[in-house]
Amino acid sequence: MSDGPVAVVALGGNSITRETEEGNIAQQFANTRRSLLGVLALIKQGYCVAITHGNGPQIGNAMIRVEETRHLVPPLPLGIMVADLQGGMGYMIQQTMQNKLHLAGIQREVVTILTQVVVDKNDPSILNPTKFVGPMLKNEDVERAVRERGWVVKEDPGRGYRRVVPSPTPLAIVERQTIKRMVEEGAILICAGGGGIPVYKEEDGRWEGVDAVIDKDLASAILARDIGAEELFILTAVDKVALNFRQENEVQLDDLTVSEARGHLEAGQFPAGSMGPKIQAAINFIEGGGKVVWITSIEKMTEAIGGRMGTRIVAG
Repeated sequence: MSDGPVAVVALGGNSITRETEEGNIAQQFANTRRSLLGVLALIKQGYCVAITHGNGPQIGNAMIRVEETRHLVPPLPLGIMVADLQGGMGYMIQQTMQNKLHLAGIQREVVTILTQVVVDKNDPSILNPTKFVGPMLKNEDVERAVRERGWVVKEDPGRGYRRVVPSPTPLAIVERQTIKRMVEEGAILICAGGGGIPVYKEEDGRWEGVDAVIDKDLASAILARDIGAEELFILTAVDKVALNFRQENEVQLDDLTVSEARGHLEAGQFPAGSMGPKIQAAINFIEGGGKVVWITSIEKMTEAIGGRMGTRIVAG
């Protein structure tokens, strides 16, 4: 058993496939190597670590592949695509982490685990999906997608029409006991990729999948709670959380209490499509027993570990 502190590190999907790049595998491996420098620094300090990751750009590409080949092979449901990406992206992160540990002379196991995340089958999002996924649809394809594929399609304001899917609130991690045990034994776990595979429990106790996607940051907070982590690192595109983001009166924040964070969230400072879920995840984690959340960029994580960068969120 390891006696080091436990931390969950949540990598954004855009850190592995960047907007300015094609997103081929060579680029994804290169970005993954950069993304894990801060994680390596944590491990060198004796932390027990679980790594989560987003899959926004990757799930969009997977959906394009499904649509372009549906006349050749049976289409895949969304839950299976999430599971596939957990395996593929987990492999890249796992191998990269193994290589970094080898070069650093550190003996630690690295394991990717397919992770199911419990949701409520009556979650309002399931009845009224709002999460945009996949590519834009041509106007002439919208009616056929609804009629033949059973999709729910809505207008993405200013962009066009896209498929929308449920994004239910994560409640618990199915494999939490296994993940907790392995992390406490010193293994580095890659889990809850893309927010996890959403499932619910039938009345007879059987698990059933849901065609949905779960927010990666909210799922990471649940994972951190379920495995007893003390710290949660949420890595994103900015160095610090800011009020009045990208406005002339922008104010970058070094520290936030939970009550301050909730107040700014309710005031509309953190939009649902960007910083909002990260702030909510931080609130959930601290109120669930966590000690501290750091929100910063991939590049600044090492500095955040030393308290020199990022936004720190604590109880209060």
